[in-house]
Amino acid sequence: MDAEAVRTAYRRWAGIYDRIFGQVFAAGRRAAVDRINRQGGQRVLEVGVGTGLSLPQYRPDNRIVGIDLSTDMLEIARQRATELHLTNVDALLEMDAGQLAFADNSFDVVVAMYVMTVVPHPQETLAELERVCRPGGQILIINHFESTKPGPRRIVERALGRYSRDLGWRPDYPMETLLEGSSLELVGVQPVPPFGLFSFVECRKRIPVTMQANVAE
Repeated sequence: MDAEAVRTAYRRWAGIYDRIFGQVFAAGRRAAVDRINRQGGQRVLEVGVGTGLSLPQYRPDNRIVGIDLSTDMLEIARQRATELHLTNVDALLEMDAGQLAFADNSFDVVVAMYVMTVVPHPQETLAELERVCRPGGQILIINHFESTKPGPRRIVERALGRYSRDLGWRPDYPMETLLEGSSLELVGVQPVPPFGLFSFVECRKRIPVTMQANVAE
């Protein structure tokens, strides 16, 4: 996988993405946004915002910045935000998730829905998500990961893995590989529909010991 392969794949998908994947991914999007909407007044970065299907679901008192590598997908997201008068959407930017143009600790929540097995370098991307999230903030991931159990599903995932470049995502990427070496606190993992094929991974950026000491004082 590389950035140009991703752009090419989603140039093909952009016009039909909502019709084909809108409902398939709906439960995961709702789970992530519902988790974010428990609290208002937050600055949220949505990585891989795509066509902006999740944008109308956010609380209006949460400020949203969305990024995506695909110009074609972003055009649809911007049109959606304009037509629905989503005034809490601050920006929709073309950007590589592995090289975020934001300062450290810029967001209260960073959410990546169906994107971590799309980006060229998932671990480096996760490190970037952690960098721009404030200490104590949430990093939420919705994604398909390779099954941990032997069987037909894993066989199919590994067979499809040979076509990752054409598909625009890796069907055979393990969650353990993504989190390996990360300093994030893993809060929980739960399956989401359809059929538990996707996982909702909730992480928290650790508060440095020096910052904890300052708060205690």
